Amino acid sequence: MNKKQISLSVCALFAAGAVQAAPLKVALVETLSGPQASTGLLYRTAIKYELDRINAAGGWNGAPIAVAEYDNQGGTAGASDKVKAAIAEGAQIIIQGSSSAVAGQITEDVRKHNLRNPGKEVLYLNMGGEALELTGEKCHFYHFRFTTNAIMRIKTLVPAMKEAKALGTKVYAMNQNYSWGMDVDKAIKDNAAAGGYAVVESTLHDVNKIQDFAPYVAKIKASGADSVLTGNWSNDLLLLMKATRAAGLTADFGTVFLDQPGNIGNAGETALGHYVSHTYNVEANKESEKFGNDYKAKTGHYPAYVEPQTIFGMQMLAVALKGTKPAGDGINVTELAKNLEKAKITGPMGDVTMRAADHQVQLPMVVSKVDKGAKFKVDGTDMGFKVVKTFSAADAANPVQASCNMQRPS
Repeated sequence: MNKKQISLSVCALFAAGAVQAAPLKVALVETLSGPQASTGLLYRTAIKYELDRINAAGGWNGAPIAVAEYDNQGGTAGASDKVKAAIAEGAQIIIQGSSSAVAGQITEDVRKHNLRNPGKEVLYLNMGGEALELTGEKCHFYHFRFTTNAIMRIKTLVPAMKEAKALGTKVYAMNQNYSWGMDVDKAIKDNAAAGGYAVVESTLHDVNKIQDFAPYVAKIKASGADSVLTGNWSNDLLLLMKATRAAGLTADFGTVFLDQPGNIGNAGETALGHYVSHTYNVEANKESEKFGNDYKAKTGHYPAYVEPQTIFGMQMLAVALKGTKPAGDGINVTELAKNLEKAKITGPMGDVTMRAADHQVQLPMVVSKVDKGAKFKVDGTDMGFKVVKTFSAADAANPVQASCNMQRPS
């Protein structure tokens, strides 16, 4: 195993409280090096933040939960190898978030492992893979998604921008050419009638291979688009923002990951008026501000981008663990999964629950706009994210996909 780092948060009280069951082992199989590491490292920060709280409260069965880190280097082959290594070394829970392509590989690896090893199942907690197929044709009992999907993002983004008169009548769809980007592209087109716009052009580009987005920005300018809707994330969005600034593009952007640290700094004042649909805004209410201040005190920054839903997911795991007793010398993963289906937390944005039918989390959403009037500034600029419109979990939800045929254990 390469670059594995074991981190144990051990409190003296655990030694006295632990009984015969082995400590629960969790594997973070994430992109921790390479161009997309900026996202993977945020998952690690969020998981450590909440796991420290879980362990401080007693861990599981009186023992701290151990987390081993495995660097998948952003690829499906690497992720598959690391999942096998993690399971071989005793991990019963796999956590990952960066890239729907990697998520698709991991969920299939976990599904096959569980079929071949009845009684020794492992759980996959998907914190960030948002492709619809993961809760559609690829759904299975041991996969849980704690983030949103393309339909939920665009379904909230479009009405908020329309009400704010920022959408216009001509929209450019700009997305990455793989499962997630294709889902967003389709959702943009599916919402055209409700949003009162026409898609003037649709571009799907290579993922993480483009170093200069200037030609793409030139195409957007030439199209005469009033606004651009994009599901781009990590380095592809960072570089796109940089190119829009260089070209002086004035079209408003409707995004889903604009709150990634660095994006506003790269875009500069070009970002003013851009929108993002996300799961949390620190200035949404008193509870969100309290939560944000605690996170900043422990990590040095306010939670943003992929961090909030990851924390909420870990909180739901904590609820499920409390209701799962030791079985033999360890934990019964199937029982844990059944308890996770029923887990409910009240987060800073509202109630968060898990839908048992497809294991898609149900959580509130918020659409925000880059504005100098925001209370909390980002990237060392005088700009931040000002709340435009909030959505309840029910308002943001999309129906269970007909393609999900989940086989449940007896």
